[in-house]
Amino acid sequence: MKLTQADFERRRDRLAEQMGPNSIAIIETSPVAYRNRDADYKFRADSSFFYLTGFAEPEAVAVIETGESTADYTYSLFCRERNRELEIWNGYRAGVDGAVEDYEADEAFAIDLLDEEIIEKLFNKGAIYYRIGHRAEFDARVSQWIKQAQDQDKRGDGAPSQVLQLDRLLDEMRLFKSEEEIQLMQIASDISAQAHTRAMQKVHPGMKEYALEAELNYVFNQNGCVPSYNSIVGGGANACILHYVENNQPLNDGDLVLIDAACEYQCYASDITRTFPVNGRFSPEQRALYQIVLDAQYAAIDQVRVGRSYRDPHEAAVRIITQGLLQLGLMRGAIDELIEKEAYRQFYMHGTGHWLGMDVHDVGAYKVAGKWRSYAPGMVVTVEPGIYIAPDDETVDEKWRGIGIRIEDDVVVTEDGPLILTQNVVKEIDAIETLMAQAKR
Repeated sequence: MKLTQADFERRRDRLAEQMGPNSIAIIETSPVAYRNRDADYKFRADSSFFYLTGFAEPEAVAVIETGESTADYTYSLFCRERNRELEIWNGYRAGVDGAVEDYEADEAFAIDLLDEEIIEKLFNKGAIYYRIGHRAEFDARVSQWIKQAQDQDKRGDGAPSQVLQLDRLLDEMRLFKSEEEIQLMQIASDISAQAHTRAMQKVHPGMKEYALEAELNYVFNQNGCVPSYNSIVGGGANACILHYVENNQPLNDGDLVLIDAACEYQCYASDITRTFPVNGRFSPEQRALYQIVLDAQYAAIDQVRVGRSYRDPHEAAVRIITQGLLQLGLMRGAIDELIEKEAYRQFYMHGTGHWLGMDVHDVGAYKVAGKWRSYAPGMVVTVEPGIYIAPDDETVDEKWRGIGIRIEDDVVVTEDGPLILTQNVVKEIDAIETLMAQAKR
C-alpha cells in the first residue's frame, strides 16, 4: 500500500485554502546529517515536507503560491538537477523534469536557483508562511529574501507584510489521519508486532541486549522498514531508565526485559512497548506489578474516545497504578491525597501517551485555548503506562527493587471507540508465558 500523488495533491489543496489568497508558503526538507567524518546518516525527508510532496530526496524546497482565489495556486519544486556522474556515486535523482512528470509540480527549478527565483514569487503576496524557528539558517535566508524583495519592489507590488507560522497549519492537518494514513500505520504496527513476538520467542538467559535488538531489526529489515526511533532493550534494572539505548548488557535469568521498539513504514511510525521475563516465567513480584500496569493500560485505552479529554487516559492510569501500589504496600496514605500530591511519580514519572503519525512523537497541539483538547476521529495516540522501581530505592522492600515495566499500544480515535493498531502482539501474562514456552519446545 502506498500513497499516490492524488493524496499529496489533496493535502496541498487543503493547505492553499487555509493560507488565503495572495499568499506564499515555503518549506524545505531535512538537511543531510553527518554521522562522522565522511559518513552520512541515511537520508530521511522532513515529515511535513514529505506530507505535502511525496518527494524523498535531499536538497529540496517546495513553494505554494495562491492567487486571487485559493483554488488558483501554483506548486513549485526546487530540487537537485540530474547529474550522471553524481548519480553513479549516490543514486538516481528525479531532476527538474521528474519533479513535474513524476511529482506533479506545476513548475520545477534547480535548487541552485532558489535565491534568484524566489524573489519574484514574493511580489504581490500579502503573507508568507514558513516554519519559523525550525532551522536558524533558513530563518536568516527567508529574512534576506523578504528584504531583497522590498528593495527590488520597483513595480509597487509589495513584498509580504505578514510572516506567519506554517507549522500552525500543517501540524493541525497532520494531527488528523486519513483512512489511507491509518492503513499505513496498521502495516507498520503489524510488522512491529511480528518483531516483538519474535523477541519473546528468541530471548534466553545470557543473551546480550543487542542480540535481542538484532532480532527486532531482522523483522524490520525483512519488511523494508527502519526503526521509528532508537530501540530500547533494557534488561533488569536497565528497564528503569526511561530512554535506555545502550543495549549492551547481558539478560539475566529471573529478570524482566523491557523492549520499546517499532518500525516506520512509508514514513509512518508505530510505537510498541512490551515487558516480559527473560526465562519465560514471571516471578510473584513481577506478576503483581505487571498486572497493575496492564489494568492501568486497559482503563486508559477505554478513555480514548470521541469527546473525552486528552488527559483522561493519564488520569485513569494514575488512579489504578496508585491504588495498586497502595494494595502492595509500596505506597501509604489516602489515594486522592497521593494523586493530588503526585506521590505516584516516585514510580510513574512520565505521561501516558503522545500523538503518533509520521513522527513517533507527532505534531499537533495537546491543548487548545489553555485546555486539554478533546479526542476526535482520526487522531492516533499511544497509551503507555508504567511502573519503575529504582534499584537503589530504599523506601521499598528489596524484592521490588530494579523492576521496570511499561506496556504501550497505538490507538486510533474512531466514532465506534478505540481502535488498537498494535493488538497483534500479546500482553496478557498467561499469553506471554504460553508463547515463550511454546518457542522453547
